[in-house]
Amino acid sequence: MSLINKMLQDLDSRASGGASSAVQQDEVKSVPSMERDRRPVILIGVAAGVLVIAAGGWYGWQYWQAHQAPPPAPPPQPVRMIDNRMPDTTARIQEVPVAKPVEAVAPKVVETKPEPEAEPVVAKPKRPAPEHAERAEPVRQPKSVATSPAADGVVLRELTPKQASENSYRRALVSLQEGRVSSALADLDRAVEIDPRNEAARQTYVSLLLENRRTDDAIRQLRLALGIDPRQPGLAIILARLQLEKGGPALDTLLKTLPYAGNSSDYHAFLAGVLQREQRHAEAADHYRAALQLAPQNGVWWMGLGISLQADQHLPEAREAYNRARSAGGLTPDLRNYVDRQIDKLSH
Repeated sequence: MSLINKMLQDLDSRASGGASSAVQQDEVKSVPSMERDRRPVILIGVAAGVLVIAAGGWYGWQYWQAHQAPPPAPPPQPVRMIDNRMPDTTARIQEVPVAKPVEAVAPKVVETKPEPEAEPVVAKPKRPAPEHAERAEPVRQPKSVATSPAADGVVLRELTPKQASENSYRRALVSLQEGRVSSALADLDRAVEIDPRNEAARQTYVSLLLENRRTDDAIRQLRLALGIDPRQPGLAIILARLQLEKGGPALDTLLKTLPYAGNSSDYHAFLAGVLQREQRHAEAADHYRAALQLAPQNGVWWMGLGISLQADQHLPEAREAYNRARSAGGLTPDLRNYVDRQIDKLSH
């Protein structure tokens, strides 16, 4: 209220002043009419601009939402109806929902129904189903092959004869450790039949046959082995020993394998003893010398050399061989007495 009173007092003072109030009234200017007419136009333009900006923003937001959000996937049933009625849009419709459900259903039919009855059901649908069915067949076949007796035959044919023989030989060793002699003999016989050059299996087989007093079978196996490969002096000695007991051709066996004996002192000494039994003393003396060159400390072989030399009337050499036998040692008391008697006999 004080401010209003002050304004009224000021007006009264201006009205009471003469010239000063006139001057002030002259100085006051009225607003031109054109300027008063422009104000509504400006207000209307501003309002129109605001409306345009708002409308543009709304349309822009709608356009952005339409391109940003993915279109909803149509349900399966409407897709089939549109596919039948509108041929021109089949390519677009089949790309999204149709092909994937078919591929997803086909593997389920194959995996969950592996019985033979499910195969006709898989063959009836479209092309992908038979393809999956054909792929599923090789998966089932290895299982049947692995469990069927034919599978063992396939595995055995893939093994080489040497591998199959070695497997049978190992089974025989396991059977021997478990005390199953008959099973071991059967596996050893199979091993040498598959691979006749399996020397380890052959020697084990012969030893087991001899332990069980099956001498004839042992001789047969040894002859088969030497007939396949005569370069086995160890087997030849065993066969010759058995033939000596049976009255067989032991000398022929040893002479056939002699080229492959090499530097075997035992082989030469054994052959010398067989030749000595056949009264072939000159040849026996030669083989005794060959054996003694490799093992000069064997008293029995010096004694054998002395016997052959004495029989062949080489008396001084025979006496010297007997002396070497007595000094070398390794003689039994009976053999030593025999050597002493022969030395005394040749000394007179």
